[in-house]
Amino acid sequence: MPGKLILVRHGQSTWNVENLFTGWTDVDLSASGRAEAAQAGRELLAQDVGVDVAFTSVLKRAIRTLWIMLDEMDRMWIPVERSWRLNERHYGALQGLNKAQTVAQHGEAQVKIWRRSYDIPPPPLGSDDPRHPRFDPRYAGVDSSALPATESLQDTLARVLSFWHARIAPELRSGRSALVVAHGNSLRAMVKMLDRIAESEIVELNIPTGVPLLYELDAELQPRASRYLGDPQAIAAAAEAVRRQTEKR
Repeated sequence: MPGKLILVRHGQSTWNVENLFTGWTDVDLSASGRAEAAQAGRELLAQDVGVDVAFTSVLKRAIRTLWIMLDEMDRMWIPVERSWRLNERHYGALQGLNKAQTVAQHGEAQVKIWRRSYDIPPPPLGSDDPRHPRFDPRYAGVDSSALPATESLQDTLARVLSFWHARIAPELRSGRSALVVAHGNSLRAMVKMLDRIAESEIVELNIPTGVPLLYELDAELQPRASRYLGDPQAIAAAAEAVRRQTEKR
């Protein structure tokens, strides 16, 4: 039997609090985000969900969430792999902008298309923009043609899928349980793939921060069952908080 798959969206970040488009900008967790990460680790420990290997992005809000979780679980010794392919969706030229101000400038309808459509990306960064990932040393070993200047959710799914097939799926097939700590959109992409969610429906899916989502898989790595772990009221509150943040103007 394959191992279990656990997906966790990183805890609240400082730019979540400030209502800024984040994307690949490397911001840290807020104090609340650190608390969410610790609770996620305690929940896995309390429910005796063993983890054999972990994957995360190269952005510190996800990395730190994973660190905190593994510390709570006393499993800091397990193998950890970081990959840019698990990064958040790249928000292009919107990164660093205030969401409310962007709505005031471009209109609510246009910003909703950029934020929530499946296949329409925001305006791209210019190749000489200092925010472009080709200037970031963490991507020095990545072919510059593969680095995005903007992304739709469809684009994000393409890179997440390549990492799933190359690295995560083989671990699961070998019987090892895998913890993936990533971001709202990279995990939405993975959930779309796992649950075969239609393009028209995935735009409405929100994943709460800091709440483990456990998948039990069959031999073909198709979901047999999935559920969020934790107190139902706390999970509902976390989901509502993300919904409000997503709709915040």
